[in-house]
Amino acid sequence: MYYLYILYSEPSDLYYVGYTNDFERRLMEHNTSDRNTFTSKHRPWILAASLSISDNEAEAMRIEKFIKKQKSRKFLESLIDAKEMSGILAQLVRVPKLRD
Repeated sequence: MYYLYILYSEPSDLYYVGYTNDFERRLMEHNTSDRNTFTSKHRPWILAASLSISDNEAEAMRIEKFIKKQKSRKFLESLIDAKEMSGILAQLVRVPKLRD
């Protein structure tokens, strides 16, 4: 199963979106990697949300790309606050940009 995960950096007040088949491992990697990356500059990260997407990696990648293209903090916060996500993310890739 692939998951969309949203991380939050309190010191930088930033969100980060990714997809993975193991979001707990990815959170640890974002917080401990020795590589010089975007996420390494804004540590520590906490897991704000993890949403089950699909068994299909291509589908997970497409949804991650769609969400990143929105460039919308409000949109990310609505995903984090949502109580029921079943079926919604798959439909999102078919709608126009939702930028705030």
